[in-house]
Amino acid sequence: MKIYNIASALLIAIALSACSHKHGHTSHEHYHGDASHEHSHDKHVHDGHTHDERLLLTAYNSDFEVFAEATPFVVGQSSEILAHFSHLENFKPLTEGIVTARIIIGADELCQHVEQPIKNGIYLFSVTPTTIGTGKLIFDIQTANSSSQLVLSNIQIYNNEHDAYYAAAEAEISSSNGVTFTKEQSWKVEFATEEVKHEPFGQIIRATAQIQPSQIDEKVLTAKTNGVVAFAGNDIVEGKTVNTEQSLFSIESGGLADNNLDVRFAEATSEYNLTKTEYERRKELTKDRIVSEREFLEAETAYKNAEAVYKNLQENFASGKQVIRSPINGFIKQVLVRNGEYAETGQPVLVVSQNRDLLIKAALQPKYFDVLNTIETANIKIMNRNLSYTLEELNGKVVSYGKSTDLSNPLIPVLFQVQNNIGLLPGSFVEMYIKLHSGSYALTVPKEAIVEEMGAFFTFVQLTPEYFEKRSVKTGKTDSFRTEILQGLSANERVVSKGAILVKLAQISESLDAHSGHVH
Repeated sequence: MKIYNIASALLIAIALSACSHKHGHTSHEHYHGDASHEHSHDKHVHDGHTHDERLLLTAYNSDFEVFAEATPFVVGQSSEILAHFSHLENFKPLTEGIVTARIIIGADELCQHVEQPIKNGIYLFSVTPTTIGTGKLIFDIQTANSSSQLVLSNIQIYNNEHDAYYAAAEAEISSSNGVTFTKEQSWKVEFATEEVKHEPFGQIIRATAQIQPSQIDEKVLTAKTNGVVAFAGNDIVEGKTVNTEQSLFSIESGGLADNNLDVRFAEATSEYNLTKTEYERRKELTKDRIVSEREFLEAETAYKNAEAVYKNLQENFASGKQVIRSPINGFIKQVLVRNGEYAETGQPVLVVSQNRDLLIKAALQPKYFDVLNTIETANIKIMNRNLSYTLEELNGKVVSYGKSTDLSNPLIPVLFQVQNNIGLLPGSFVEMYIKLHSGSYALTVPKEAIVEEMGAFFTFVQLTPEYFEKRSVKTGKTDSFRTEILQGLSANERVVSKGAILVKLAQISESLDAHSGHVH
C-alpha cells in the first residue's frame, strides 16, 4: 500500500474525479511509472508482414505541448501511448503532476490516470479501446498549482490491425531533408518552436546611432570667480561617484594680486557696515523730518546693495575661496582643469552626469524625410553585446527629428530618449531599427530561427516535435527581433525559434553516423 502526503492525495482525488460520473462505458486504470522503464517500438506481425508503425500525435494549448507516440488503435487490443509534455514558456519537461488520458468515442469514454512520469516529461499509458469510430484523445494535466487540458481530435479506432497499421503507414511523415532532434535532446538545451506569424510589418530604417547624455542628465560646474582650482581630494577623477551637495572643488584667490577674494570680502564688509550705519541714522532723522524722503531712499538703496554683495561673498567665498558642490547624485564624467590650475569666471571645471536619461541620435539620409513623421517605435541593438531591446523596454520615446540640413552635414538627425536601465555607455554607438507606421502585412519568424549557410538562408520547419525539415527561405527586412519571410514558409507552420543551430549540428551528426536515430 502506498502512503501519500496530503497534497499528493488531493491531486489524485481531483484527477480521479475527471473520469467519474461519465455516461457510457468508463474504465479506470492506474499506472505507477517505473523510472527505469525503457521504451522501444513494438513490432506486430499480420498476414506475414511486420508492422512497427506508430501514430505521431501533437497538440498545443496556452501552457503545454504534447507529443505522443501511440500504437495504432484497434478495438479490443491494448495500445501503448508514450506522451511527452513540455512547458510552452521554456520548452522544458513536465516533471511532476497527475496526467489523465481519455479516449472518447461517442457516448463511451475510456480513461487512465498516471501519477508520475517514467522519466522527466514522459508519461506512459496503456489503454484498450472498446468502441469502433472517430473520437478524441484528451490529456488532463493536474499539478499542485494549476490544471490544463490538451485535446487531439480525429482519433480513429479501427476494427482490425490491417486497417489500423495501413492508415498509420499512410500518415507517416518523411522528408529528404529531415533531421531528428528528440525531446530528450531539446529538453537539455535552450530550445523553442514558434508558429510563423502573419502580422503588420512596415518599412524599417536601419541606421547607426550614437548615445548622448540628455540635457537634464548632465551638469557642468564652472568657476564663479577668477582663482586657483583646488580639488576637495585626490580622488576627484573621471568615473568617481558623487552625491548631492558633496564638496568637489574650490576656487582660491587669496594669494592673487588682482581680484583677491580676501580683499574683496574686506571691502564688502566695510561697505556693508558703513551703509548700514548711514541707513539707520537717516531712518531716525526722517521721523523728525530732518532728512528728506529722497535722501532716506538713497541711503536705503545703497545699504541693500552692499548687503547683497556682502552676504553673497560671505556664503560662497568664505575664507577667501569659493566652494563648489555637486548639484546631483551621479559620477564625474569629465575633469576639465588640473588641480592648482588658474580658472577664470565662467570657465567649466567639472562635468557631473547621472547617466540615467540618455538620448540616442541617428543620422538618416534626406530621402527618408517625408516618412519621418510616421515613426512609431524603434529597436536598439547593442553591437558589442549582440543584444537587442525595444524602445518600450527602455521606457523610451521619439523626441524629434531635424527639419533641415546644411552643406556641411546633409544628414537628418532623429533623436530618441531612453532610460539607461541596461548600462548604455554615452559616446558609444548602437544599431537602430526605426519602425514606421504601415498597414502592410508580412510573414515573419524570430531572427534566431534563420540559419545562414554559405550565403543561403534556412529554417527548420517542424514536421513533428522530434522531426524537422531543413527548408530554404528568402528573407526580407528585419527589425532585429523578427525577420520577414518572402518565400519558403506558410502562415501557421511551426519553426525552430531557439536552438536552430543545434538542430543543424544534429543533422550533420546524423549524416556522419548511419546508425543514428530515435531512441528513448
